[in-house]
Amino acid sequence: MSNNIELAVLILTFNEEIHIRRCIESLQPISKSIFVIDSYSTDSTVEMCESLGVKVLQRSWKNYADQFQWGIDNCPFDTEWLMRMDADEYVEVDLAHEIPIKLRDATESVAGFNIRRKYYFLGKWIKHGAVYPLHLLRIWRVNEGKIEDRWMDEHIVVTSSGSVGGLDGHIVDDNLNSTHWWTQKHNDYADREMIDILNKKYKLFDNGETNDQRHSSLQSKIKRVVKEQIYSGLPIFVRPLIYFLYRYFLRLGFLDGVRGFAFHYFQGYWYRSLVDLRVYEVEMSLKSMATNRERIEKIEEITGLKLS
Repeated sequence: MSNNIELAVLILTFNEEIHIRRCIESLQPISKSIFVIDSYSTDSTVEMCESLGVKVLQRSWKNYADQFQWGIDNCPFDTEWLMRMDADEYVEVDLAHEIPIKLRDATESVAGFNIRRKYYFLGKWIKHGAVYPLHLLRIWRVNEGKIEDRWMDEHIVVTSSGSVGGLDGHIVDDNLNSTHWWTQKHNDYADREMIDILNKKYKLFDNGETNDQRHSSLQSKIKRVVKEQIYSGLPIFVRPLIYFLYRYFLRLGFLDGVRGFAFHYFQGYWYRSLVDLRVYEVEMSLKSMATNRERIEKIEEITGLKLS
């Protein structure tokens, strides 16, 4: 690990022994330090991280944004730059070559960098259906970035007036777990997204949700506007079908083959229908409730999540 590279990396984990070595080893040549915030894994995740020289802190889980922001606020970073990675991701060689050069040459006016992400499903790179390229703000100057306070689809935003550049290389998201695990994960995502939707409608939380996207990628801004101002206005249970047809035919998702169909159908139609169903179910339970305290308690009862 090169000590002259001013980049630290922050990763969240829970039972990631299948992925974490691949992730860390791809980052070690380009980072000065790597920090893991672990949610009390019961497998060998922590031992693997420590054996690779990674600093591990453990903390109970609430949601991704809460956990990641805690990491930003509490890890002893001693670098100029900070990078966000997920445990099931890794850095490709082209990006590993590019990052040190771009960070070294960045002027003081540059506050962060967007990175392109490739998404793999059942071992296949999904290239179509509006999935690639996905530009994500993944590197920013320490103390000049935060994560949005949302339960789902949270982005890093730059808090300074600096500009955000782009990198040509790729991060790869290639989860090696089974489709049983994948569908359960999206079941959990549906609960989280339902909370964000109802929070927007009822203003459930005093802190609300952070929609400050001044320096998130243009792509993420457009997607947020389309999702919250156009998609959300369409009839429930109809809009997932429209979205799937858009992805699969207009955005050429059919070119991704059999595994591509499975991905676009389940992630674009089944999952979006599941979110609609969760919202519909919970709203029926909230109709008779007059206060947000009652609504929050009911959502906690239904989902098993601790919202406060």
